[in-house]
Amino acid sequence: MRRSNIMKLVVLILLVVAATVFSIRPLTDPKSGISLGLDLRGGVHLVLQAEPGKDGKAITNEDIDKAKAIISQRVNDLGVSEPVVQSDYDKKRIIVDLAGIQDPDKAVEVLKTTAQLTFRDPAGNIVLQGAELKDARAGQSPSGFVVNLTFSTDGAKKFADLTKKYLGQRIGVYLDERPLTNPTVNSVIADGQAEITGYSSLQQAADDAVLMRSGSLPVSMSIAEKRQVGASLGVDSLQKSLTAGIYGLVFIVLFMLAFYRLPGLVANFSLLVYALIILWVLKGFGAVLTLPGIAGFVLSIGMAVDLNIIVYERIKEEMRLGKSLRAAMEAGFSRAFLTVFDSNITTMFAAATLFFFTSGSTKGFAVTLGIGIIASLFTAVTFTRLVMRWIVGISPRMNPAWFGVRRNA
Repeated sequence: MRRSNIMKLVVLILLVVAATVFSIRPLTDPKSGISLGLDLRGGVHLVLQAEPGKDGKAITNEDIDKAKAIISQRVNDLGVSEPVVQSDYDKKRIIVDLAGIQDPDKAVEVLKTTAQLTFRDPAGNIVLQGAELKDARAGQSPSGFVVNLTFSTDGAKKFADLTKKYLGQRIGVYLDERPLTNPTVNSVIADGQAEITGYSSLQQAADDAVLMRSGSLPVSMSIAEKRQVGASLGVDSLQKSLTAGIYGLVFIVLFMLAFYRLPGLVANFSLLVYALIILWVLKGFGAVLTLPGIAGFVLSIGMAVDLNIIVYERIKEEMRLGKSLRAAMEAGFSRAFLTVFDSNITTMFAAATLFFFTSGSTKGFAVTLGIGIIASLFTAVTFTRLVMRWIVGISPRMNPAWFGVRRNA
């Protein structure tokens, strides 16, 4: 039994060390690792203000919702990782955080453009709008860079009638008031496929395709606020956060070793497992790590240590009452469980409240805190208990001093 427990501990330690080593690169890789938020990675913070139309029609919450959906699609098409798009119904605004954006000015222009696609007859009258457009993709043809349009079933029929009516004449294609092309209709296009030519680069065609594909905004948008966060500021914030976290962890490790000896060593080992669980869960869910998120992570580390302290103090009390090491350990974990559970479930309610009733970086804090609570319960109640059982199985008559209990206590 003793030899079996030793082997289990050795295998467990090797597995955790290997998991730690092999997790460093996947978790810290700038492209495939945990996504960093605007305050850590740099980027741009935008506040888009909905403007009333010329007809004076009031802007509704439905308009804001539709505009938010369209802007979210445009952001995704721009290739921005983990954007944050929020609505402010009271002020009729949409708040957008774009982390790691390379060209903020281009992103701003793409997001706020109304993007109303229209087709106009030779006299300049609008004869077809882009509401029936199904898809738009940039490409390249013998004539140069193009945008390939695909209409819906109804749109294809309307476009076929249009090309039949104006056969041999020019039909202008406009995005808002900007002319894209003015081709001559050489044949009737009945399959719902059209091609816009005249682009100087594939990127220019791709930018227009994004606007056409996402649809037109129901209201015009102006820039109410634009704040750019430099990458250097984000890196500096991250370095300071990491430094503070390292100092805190070192203090915790030394404190647990000094006051709880062998159980303290087990608790420190459990913290490593705890950290791996949180980081991989954040990566798995595609969560964005922000400064408030790091604060939630650090807070949850303190809570995880606190859980171990509650359990270990209970074990020490049981040992002072004269119980054997094995009996004291089992009683300590069992009797401390309700206290541990109650103290954490109330914090979980607070985290859930922050998540559902706040937005932005506060929500990031709530996510990391909630994940941390669940992970801390697992490591303190399940993982630590299992390791302690194996250790006690190696030497049931271990010196109480190894548990921070004096012999004459």
